[in-house]
Amino acid sequence: MRSEPTPFEGGPMDGRVLPILVGPTGHPPKWYEIPVPSPEGGPPTVLLYERVPAGYSKRLHLQKGWKYTFSPTAEKPRPRWPWTKPKP
Repeated sequence: MRSEPTPFEGGPMDGRVLPILVGPTGHPPKWYEIPVPSPEGGPPTVLLYERVPAGYSKRLHLQKGWKYTFSPTAEKPRPRWPWTKPKP
């Protein structure tokens, strides 16, 4: 499998670049989760990063790649299949 160096913005991973595995389409995953263990031994805290375009070229407005931005309050969306029921 191929990996691509992807930068992170915001949160504790700000400024870091990690090699992220890309899928068959050449895109990294839409959401990236980083579990952080709790110092008291409780359940781990999960940092959630969302994939966004890194920028666009000036002349043809082509996308330059991807980056991950920190989402402190966002939840990873559930799959929207026709047979799933909405949350009450």
